[in-house]
Amino acid sequence: VLGRWPHSYAGFFADTEAFLMKNAKVKRCLQASRMDENLLLEDCNPESDFQDWSWQGDSLMNHGTQSCLSVVGADRVQASRCSSTGYASWDCSDALLSPLGSGQGYLVANRKGVALDNVRGLKAQWRDGADRSVCEEKAGKSRYFLAALTSTQVYDHTAGNVTLVLGMDQEELEELLWFFRTEDSSAWNYSVLALSFIAMIFGLLLLAINIVRNRKRKIHLYREMLQTAQQAELEAKQALNPVQEYSPAKPRKQEPVLQDQRSGGVMVQWKDGTVTSLYTGSTEDAT
Repeated sequence: VLGRWPHSYAGFFADTEAFLMKNAKVKRCLQASRMDENLLLEDCNPESDFQDWSWQGDSLMNHGTQSCLSVVGADRVQASRCSSTGYASWDCSDALLSPLGSGQGYLVANRKGVALDNVRGLKAQWRDGADRSVCEEKAGKSRYFLAALTSTQVYDHTAGNVTLVLGMDQEELEELLWFFRTEDSSAWNYSVLALSFIAMIFGLLLLAINIVRNRKRKIHLYREMLQTAQQAELEAKQALNPVQEYSPAKPRKQEPVLQDQRSGGVMVQWKDGTVTSLYTGSTEDAT
């Protein structure tokens, strides 16, 4: 199956994913049978493909048989086709393997091979050839997979089905490869640049409109203040002007004494201001 991948990916997975599954109690490695689906515990042999296992998502696949570690029945474990009904996902914690989402116990080594049991001792702990927990291999596989997806090598979309390698179908894999693609991003960069330029123009336009409105508002306020000041000044001037008091009409000037008035005549000035001679008639008679 690895041969269906581009050369760089096939070599990458072959070098970084394969590991032995050695039981911490019996010091033997889990091996898939060449003849059937049984699982055996044999002396560890790093050169044997039937002892090479790799994490494919939450599944453990044997490189020799291209089958997956599966649960059959209540406690029986075997190597079955990864697409079969008995295909199982595994939870890995502290070197302990248990079927994901079930309470069937842990994968343990016994005299016949392997089975499921609730024991958590050494015979339930699984390590690789370097005596590290197989759980560390699972965590490392996730990092290697992301590194492969972001590699500069281009994925061959005409390759065959890679479900057995990654534990996912072709559509899901292509979606991941599209997400982690490293193709030329010039078109995207130009689009972002154009959008940035449009946003800058729009921002400048809004700034200009805001400046004009603020200027008009200030002019309007200045005119209102000027008008208010002029009105206040006018009112102050009116308040300072003395209020003219009301006064009766001045009496008319005293008419000058007629030159023809003779001495000894009596002149009377009336209340309205007129002056008359009291004995005008008598004087004329005397004359």
